[in-house]
Amino acid sequence: MNRTAKKYASFVLLLLTAVVMLFGTLSPAYASEYKKIEDLNGKKIGVQTGCLYETHITDECPDAEIQYFTMPQDMILALNSQKIDAYLIEEVGYYATAAAHPELDTLEESAGLCEAAVIIGNNDKQERLLAEINEFIANHGPDGDGMLAEMYNYWVRDFDAETSKTEQGGFTGENGELIIACEGGYEPFSYVNDEGDCGYDIDFMFRFCREYGYTPNIQRVAFESIAPGAESGKYDIGLNIILSDERDDNACLSEVYYTCDIFMVVPGETDKNAGFIAKLKDNFNNTFIKESRWKLFASGAGTTLLITLSSIILGTIIGFAVFMVCRKGNRIANGITSATLWLIQGMPTVLLLMILYYIIFGSTRLSGTLVAIVGFTLIFACSMYDMLAVGFGAIGNGQYEAATALGYSDRQSFFKILLPQAARHFLPIYKNEVVTLIKETSVAGYIAIQDLTKISDLVRARTYQAFFALIFTAIIYFIISGALTRIVGMVEKKIDPKSRSKENILEGITVEE
Repeated sequence: MNRTAKKYASFVLLLLTAVVMLFGTLSPAYASEYKKIEDLNGKKIGVQTGCLYETHITDECPDAEIQYFTMPQDMILALNSQKIDAYLIEEVGYYATAAAHPELDTLEESAGLCEAAVIIGNNDKQERLLAEINEFIANHGPDGDGMLAEMYNYWVRDFDAETSKTEQGGFTGENGELIIACEGGYEPFSYVNDEGDCGYDIDFMFRFCREYGYTPNIQRVAFESIAPGAESGKYDIGLNIILSDERDDNACLSEVYYTCDIFMVVPGETDKNAGFIAKLKDNFNNTFIKESRWKLFASGAGTTLLITLSSIILGTIIGFAVFMVCRKGNRIANGITSATLWLIQGMPTVLLLMILYYIIFGSTRLSGTLVAIVGFTLIFACSMYDMLAVGFGAIGNGQYEAATALGYSDRQSFFKILLPQAARHFLPIYKNEVVTLIKETSVAGYIAIQDLTKISDLVRARTYQAFFALIFTAIIYFIISGALTRIVGMVEKKIDPKSRSKENILEGITVEE
């Protein structure tokens, strides 16, 4: 299949995926046959990763198949498309989605009690912050002035995404900055609106920072990354950690700062096909127009492009430089290079990024974007080294000997004779590696980076509508991949020996008569 055919095939596949997603998202919900939690024994139940809600139903549903999801809206989509039979979520999260999803219902029976605490980062601030957070909870909890109860009513029982606001300023900062990790895509706890970070957790921490003289620095990260980041000392505070005996023993946790019931969510009676066109328009408006969310996508695309271009350029330079050092057979250089290649290429990308962010650079304030550039540069440099080894291995030593016989120096032989020939072998692979790197950057959100994929998650978390957010994100990745591979293709054509004139090839060579 030629390149043009592959592009058309990819585009058709994207369109088919869009159609399937569209009808799957807007398909009717079916009334639930379940009345009690025990009725779901042996069924598929969704749970958000890291919440531990599945431990509350082990007696009633010992044979249930638990499926884990990154974000609550993913569980809603899975339920509506009948990929799961029910899902568990705390009362707070359910009420935040109920207005936008009347097709959902809950069992009358509570699945358990959810208690959440703040995790304190493992650094030199830990002891002081634990005491201050606990004091803040005690002063404003049920035995204090009741401010936390008022906040709970405002953000949970009376929550309105259109009108609920968080006071953004007023920080004196005399006691320094706090790095605060939150999910950033979970109404009404932590989400992003046109004014900035918002929600119960954000309001809680902003009030704490004003009272105790800190400046908050909010980091939006995947929920399952909050606790590891705090344990490494990368974050001073992590929010919304669901309590368990094991977590209480192994982590530095505050007193409980909110409590609520856990609901078992099942399909309701509502037919979602009513007003198909109206729902489609509403989906588009909520995804791009409302609160100028298109700006978030633009920012995310810019971050993805920055990481990609920086990693490709730096990785190419480093990989080329290492190959130049190793090509003469230096044992020490080749040994170090081989060990590095084995280590980096044998490690999953997400794991490499998390090790860099939470361990190697854990004690620094290096931003997630810079850490991602370091990680993807290492990955691409390893690929570049391998590509050069393959390319030069394909042309043989006779070419070098012939160039030397014509009077070329070692440097001239390499750049004028060997490299152009090797490029014909490795540039097609180079283009594929560029595309692969672009796709791999989609996991950068695990280390608090607001890249294109993470922005898509945050917007879906606000709208609970996936169609336009996911399809638009896929299109942007297609555009970036197409543009970069086109540039590499132009370079490939430019340096192809077959396209070079005889005069250019022999430039600088004096032939004696």
